[in-house]
Amino acid sequence: MNLTKGGNVNLSQQAQGLTAVSVGLGWDVSAFGGGIDIDASALVIAASGRILSDQHFVFFNNLSSPDGAVQHAGDNSTGAGAGDDEQILVDLNRLGPEADRIAFAVSIHDGGPKGQNFGQVRNAYIRVANRADGREIARYDLSQQAYSETAMIFGELYRHGGDWKFRAVGQGFADGLAGIARSFGLTV
Repeated sequence: MNLTKGGNVNLSQQAQGLTAVSVGLGWDVSAFGGGIDIDASALVIAASGRILSDQHFVFFNNLSSPDGAVQHAGDNSTGAGAGDDEQILVDLNRLGPEADRIAFAVSIHDGGPKGQNFGQVRNAYIRVANRADGREIARYDLSQQAYSETAMIFGELYRHGGDWKFRAVGQGFADGLAGIARSFGLTV
């Protein structure tokens, strides 16, 4: 299912018995934006809108949440090649009840000092796939939009009653990953 900004989908209804997902993030660097290092991250958020703890900020320097429910599959510093550039794996059954949602962010490493931004990135997307069979359930393409920001929340996975849903967010931050972290209560 292809989503537009603000759109959402009930993953639990689309994939009966869903227990684990892979969240793939991809991008290409435009010809005039060479040398951009883009990083994916995930923040496990409580119902209060604040991150559960510093250890629930999963990125290239902290590859797993404390419970192992959210795992970063590794850093790709170039964005080269086809398919997902980075993946975050989520075991829905291992997430505690205090985990209300997971925000998936992408940031340009040292983008501000280097004068780099998402306007120099093309074909950006986030997709959610069922880990049991690899089938893509939802996708949000950001490629038709140009941004001057250095970090973005691409989407979020969230609980709604007993179901898991995904929302396409596309919210930019001019102050990089630090801005995203601060917005969820992390001190940077």
